[in-house]
Amino acid sequence: MRLKHVARVGYGLGQPPELSDTGIPILRATNINRGKFSSRGLIFATKSDLPLERAPLLGEGEILVVRSGAYTGDSALVTREWVGSAPGYDLRVSPMAAYSPFIAYCLLGATTLDQIDLAKSRAAQPHLNADDLGDVRIPLPDVVEQRRIADFLDAAIAKVDALAAHRRSQSAALGEVELSQIGEHLGGFDATGSRIGTGWGWLPSLPSGWGVGPVYAYFHVELGKMLNAARASSESRLPYLRNANVHWYEVGTEDMASMAFDEDERIRYGVRAGDLLVCEGGAGVAEAAVWDGRFSPCFYQKSLHRVRATKDLPVEWLMYWLRYAKAAGVFEADGNLATIPHLTGEQLAEYRIPIPPDSRRRVAELKSLVASIRNAQAALDAANALLAERRQALITAAVTGQIDVTTAGGVAA
Repeated sequence: MRLKHVARVGYGLGQPPELSDTGIPILRATNINRGKFSSRGLIFATKSDLPLERAPLLGEGEILVVRSGAYTGDSALVTREWVGSAPGYDLRVSPMAAYSPFIAYCLLGATTLDQIDLAKSRAAQPHLNADDLGDVRIPLPDVVEQRRIADFLDAAIAKVDALAAHRRSQSAALGEVELSQIGEHLGGFDATGSRIGTGWGWLPSLPSGWGVGPVYAYFHVELGKMLNAARASSESRLPYLRNANVHWYEVGTEDMASMAFDEDERIRYGVRAGDLLVCEGGAGVAEAAVWDGRFSPCFYQKSLHRVRATKDLPVEWLMYWLRYAKAAGVFEADGNLATIPHLTGEQLAEYRIPIPPDSRRRVAELKSLVASIRNAQAALDAANALLAERRQALITAAVTGQIDVTTAGGVAA
């Protein structure tokens, strides 16, 4: 059956009204994920803000489908009074023809929205046409069977989602262990003897035998080369790293840009194995990783700082300090939160850091510990990726009759 024969396709809100922090929640594309609603970043409006002719309320049993943007095609069943925002279509299912929760699961099945060719849209970003959505063919057993399938999936998917949430919680807990251990090493809390105060609320004391000094006394900090559009189109281009390539402990080279560098610039802006690269701004401000020299020559853009050791203090020690300081909100406190955060070279060079006599031992221990934690987190992520595939396959199999939901077994051919 075509979807338009069992449901009416309507439109969400045009432009958000004046908003308040109470009232009716407005669903946006970012609040919809694989059939579920997320409350993160919800905005609200009162009924007086929303004339019904502009934005009819979504009631229980209706389905909201994202019609444009990165989340195009995602959908979720409405379980309370909401308002659909601009990126959404509102599907009002006829109770005489179909059961809304079953239709909602159909929209999550692999065989349903695969029928829609988003590439034929003339829009700059993916866009789901209302007519194409209405023409989607869906399997339609009798209403009793629809209810049975939806009830089965409600229980099965709840178990899958609970397991996925538990794994995400485990990964988050491992992240807390990582930060805790970095803090232990940075603060030398395994050392015996007296301690001295630092005046830092996030790292209040250090062993009395340690030093404290500015970054510039131990490292040379250099900002990268500004991007030049003309040089970016030159034939003699060389690869360079930018902040999108640098994340905590990792440098990704799958998506690198290139531009021309003069001979003197190749010396100034080159990176070599053992250099620490630090993000200068944006959401990833202060994120850092050590370049492993996987290929040469390689350069770096102005969005990164290159840090090289000038004394016997490993760059990794500064990397772990940056990791812990960012988690403590140090760089937020130093900037204007209303703007994009930046960590200038002058700021980075002036920060004072703990200087232990056994920095190399501590770096080696942290490197091993962080690697173990990251491996465990990667295993949890991989397990959740497989679970997501299982979730998708289960929904598709149930709504297309490939399994008998009364026994959860395969249907005989």
